[in-house]
Amino acid sequence: MVQPIHLPQHVKHMSDTDTFSFSCHKDVKCFTDCCRMLELALTPYDVLRLKKATGLTSGQLLDRYVIMEQDPGEPFPRFYLTMVDDGRASCVFVRDSGCSVYEHRPAACRAYPLGRAVILSETGIMAEHFVLLQEDHCRGFQEPVEQTALQYSRGQDLLTYNRFNDAVAAIYQHDSIRKGFIPTSKQIDLFILALYNIDSFREMLLSGKLLSPTSLTPADKIHLMSDEALLLFAIDWLVIQLFEPF
Repeated sequence: MVQPIHLPQHVKHMSDTDTFSFSCHKDVKCFTDCCRMLELALTPYDVLRLKKATGLTSGQLLDRYVIMEQDPGEPFPRFYLTMVDDGRASCVFVRDSGCSVYEHRPAACRAYPLGRAVILSETGIMAEHFVLLQEDHCRGFQEPVEQTALQYSRGQDLLTYNRFNDAVAAIYQHDSIRKGFIPTSKQIDLFILALYNIDSFREMLLSGKLLSPTSLTPADKIHLMSDEALLLFAIDWLVIQLFEPF
């Protein structure tokens, strides 16, 4: 029998019909406080969007603004946005007027105060779950705008982000991972390259330094792909490299 998950007092499950009152804008007293003193994890799609926001290549973005960490026992590294050493550990992109990359801000920023998890079943069906993080210091909960989790997600353009982030679940929740798969150092390098350094990934495919399985898009069409299409290709490519070597 599945045991119930006990959540902290300020966190509660959200059903499809549950609503909450929340809004964040410059007139809220705690505006930009949530952009400080945090660890902001970045998904591959977050990095792609920040690349667009800054005009940098993916390699330049990783060098300037991203920290990579890998805990013992975890199969893959995690990526975090650099914080400024200003005594408040502020996001590198926050200004007094707000977020300087707002149009391309990461999914975690868009989702707050919601938390979202997806669970991929053995049959390939993906279940979506939401929780609400109602922290006392946030004044956004005093705003009268009421919505469900799905309505809020749509308003924050999270559905686009979720599409890409859910696609990566094919890697993180692959059956081999559940059975204890440990990637080699070369496979970890391929993980970083394909998911987080999309420009170098494209270049290496085009140069022939990386092989494209014949079941996927031919390498001669790679140069025509948008970054978004290439990221989806990279996820499929990486699943084969990690779990179905050809």
